Amino acid sequence: MSPEALRETLHGGQAGSGRGGVVAILTMSRHRRALFWAVLGSGLLAGLILLSLFKGAIALPAASLLQTLGSLIELGRLPDTREALILVNIRLPRTLLAMLVGAALAVSGAVLQGLFRNPLADPGLIGVSAGAALAAGLTIVLGETLLAPAFGKMPFAVLPVGAFLGGLGSTLMLYGIATRAGRTSIATMLLAGVAMGALSGALSGFLAYLSDDRQLRDLTFWALGSFSGASWTKLAAVAPAMIAILVAAPFLARGLDALALGEAEAYHLGLPVQRVKAAAILIAAVAVGASVAVAGMIGFVGIVVPHVLRILLGASHRLLLPFSALGGAVLLLGADIVARLVVAPAELPIGILTAAIGAPFFLWLLLRREVRSFE
Repeated sequence: MSPEALRETLHGGQAGSGRGGVVAILTMSRHRRALFWAVLGSGLLAGLILLSLFKGAIALPAASLLQTLGSLIELGRLPDTREALILVNIRLPRTLLAMLVGAALAVSGAVLQGLFRNPLADPGLIGVSAGAALAAGLTIVLGETLLAPAFGKMPFAVLPVGAFLGGLGSTLMLYGIATRAGRTSIATMLLAGVAMGALSGALSGFLAYLSDDRQLRDLTFWALGSFSGASWTKLAAVAPAMIAILVAAPFLARGLDALALGEAEAYHLGLPVQRVKAAAILIAAVAVGASVAVAGMIGFVGIVVPHVLRILLGASHRLLLPFSALGGAVLLLGADIVARLVVAPAELPIGILTAAIGAPFFLWLLLRREVRSFE
């Protein structure tokens, strides 16, 4: 077939079908394709933000936003109305937190996939999520049982702090296990992460056995993930760390692209391989630890978003990392909206929705044999 005939088949013969539109997008130049997806993703995120602010167990009129903004500008304070309180104190911090957590999880997944040179690498593989969940379980069960009699009622803020420290501590432990003579073995870290995850799961199960009915309910909702407890306090606690890793992650793009060639090749290209590994592991630990601390266990975001973007944009981390932040924010904010509306006025744990999306996608990848190593 001649080039002209092929072009006509791609753009003309299929112009009336959805497949033709997809082919036309995928055949764009890299810069035009990136611009297209940036505009589309930003528009979708803006629409989801508005939907998240106005939809829920109590629907708010769009005029309430204008009234609230007007009162803030004119009076310097919130109007004393139910709509304004719901909008500013409940919906807005929840929306921002869902966006930040989604962006952090997706970026951590993209970083780890580049580090392991495997598109199925996930933050859960290195034990960060399991360590954070175990620390949260210890705080819920043993905090009240052992510490409350001596120190009084445990403040709720202890739970996110405990989860964050647990995720960071498990990562530092794995890093110590995998590092010998100044070199970190990725294969050792991966296998140790699997073992740590299994051990943390067993200990979390033991904590569930020891817990009472209320503690067991807290453990269950923590394990399934939710943004129902979002507040400005939680947002202020984790936003600096999450914003810092979202800003820092793109600086690893060159190093991760070089690592795709292999560690020896990256070293001969002048890349400080050990520093790139340490920075990537730290970014993943902070991102996942902070996310679990405020939202519980939310899976598959770190697999689905980077892999889809790799198909759409290519494997270059210069595009993959910032677009992962955008895609993760879109996915998790959309999932949170569905979680609020599908069984309203109750809420569905968001981890159920992400698993319902991610697990079939994961199986589809395996069945289609599209999972390939970067090596």
